Amino acid sequence: MQIRNRKVHVHLIVNSTVMALLVTYIFIHAMLGIIDQLTRATTHLKKQPQIGCNGREAFCNRKYSNITHIATHDAPFIGVLPMENQNVDIPTQLDAGIRFLQAQTHRNAFGKLSLCHTHCLMKDAGLLSDYLKVIKVWLDKNPKEVVTILLTNGDRLHINEFHKSFNISGIIPYTYSARGDPEKWSLDSWPTLGELINNNTRLIAFLDMGADQARIPYLHNEFSYFWETPFETLDPSFSSCKIDRPLGLEKFPETVKKRMYIVNHFLDTRIGGVEVPNRRDAKKTNAWMGKSSIGEHTGRCADMYGRKPAAVLVDYFDRGEVFKAQDRLNGF
Repeated sequence: MQIRNRKVHVHLIVNSTVMALLVTYIFIHAMLGIIDQLTRATTHLKKQPQIGCNGREAFCNRKYSNITHIATHDAPFIGVLPMENQNVDIPTQLDAGIRFLQAQTHRNAFGKLSLCHTHCLMKDAGLLSDYLKVIKVWLDKNPKEVVTILLTNGDRLHINEFHKSFNISGIIPYTYSARGDPEKWSLDSWPTLGELINNNTRLIAFLDMGADQARIPYLHNEFSYFWETPFETLDPSFSSCKIDRPLGLEKFPETVKKRMYIVNHFLDTRIGGVEVPNRRDAKKTNAWMGKSSIGEHTGRCADMYGRKPAAVLVDYFDRGEVFKAQDRLNGF
């Protein structure tokens, strides 16, 4: 009995030590995030000027499918905790020049469609309808801008749940609908930014799962128009440009050529066996050139597929040189 009690006591000590180390690590990670935030508090992000279309005259005559956007991964998850992917709010992201926002959705404890990181108990950034209202208000004030939103349907909810949130927000009049059979859609089928702006259809929305364009035409099935490279990587070299989603698409090369693609360029790290965004190396990850950079990663993918990506998803966009990367990828 004494031996058994001793073993239990040892296990308790080990478990307590591991837990204490984990809590300490999370605390240090959060404190580094706070210091990072305070350091940047005196450095304001530049506001992109309202010139031409999405800040460029040349974009007015360029097809939507022929523009590379820097996109904020998990855009609404803002703060200094390990599960938070961005440092500034949605209006500030848009003002700075971000035109592609990605977010996760789940049903919260009250049955409402909310922006939640993995699970609403972990991080709940508010209702989807409120998020869309913020974007609508920004579009109201910025009539020469086209914004893309990509939503994940984590709980595989019915499309009507999303339509309800869009309707509550008042943003539907701004939405663009790609008419016709998605299987016959090609890169040349997309309008130019100038056409989208002139028609005031300046919001392009995608859903990764559960879209039904026959019923709700403005909510596009992401994987009818895009494919993606691997995500949630711990590899700082970003060595892979393979088609990760949709599964099996690489077997249909002609279809691959007709779709835009997204490069997932956000790096994770492990805390106590849990993968979280790598805040520490964000400046290096978001550099234009060099090892682990946006330029190196997208260049590798462009060499493989003969064209540049339509979007590059990043964490902590305000660290590094994401807009320099965006300019270079678009030929400026």
